[in-house]
Amino acid sequence: MKKKHDNEESEQEEVLQFPEDEQVEEVEDEKSEESEDQEVPEEASEEAEDDAASELAEMKDRYMRLLAEYDNFRRRTQKEKENIYADAVAEVVKEWLPLVDDIERAVASSEDMDENSVEKVAEGIRLIGKQVGNVLGKLGVEEIESKEGTEFDPNLHEAVMHVEDDSLGEQQIAQVFQKGYSCKGRVIRHTVVKVAN
Repeated sequence: MKKKHDNEESEQEEVLQFPEDEQVEEVEDEKSEESEDQEVPEEASEEAEDDAASELAEMKDRYMRLLAEYDNFRRRTQKEKENIYADAVAEVVKEWLPLVDDIERAVASSEDMDENSVEKVAEGIRLIGKQVGNVLGKLGVEEIESKEGTEFDPNLHEAVMHVEDDSLGEQQIAQVFQKGYSCKGRVIRHTVVKVAN
């Protein structure tokens, strides 16, 4: 009986051992699968790093190109501004040169004048004044209308004096000291005036 019992126990051990071996194999299979899974993420992470590095390099290259393009644009714009200013000055000076010539001729002829030529000098000054008006008109410069009795406008006029005058209304111009000028709606110089009341 004891023998029979020992045989049964050995069979059970054998039976029990067999599944244990199977479990060991399964555990080993799982470990090998896990190690394969771990290798894949390492490769994937290396690829992701390479992708990130190449994307960073591409973005840096784009940034540097954009920076260089902006710098070129800034230089080009600065040069264009300088050229526009130089061209504008040249145009204005070109319009004034004939007037400068006339003034020089008037000064030269005034040296040979006698007492009777005062009227000629006055006529010459009137002609020069007319020529000045023509030059200003060509440049688009207009005189700001400011006559005695018109309403004071701080956008167009500069008040330097105040006077009490019953013949004029409140905030009306009493006297114009210096004419004002505008160009295309922009005030170049305010009219200097005396304001009443």
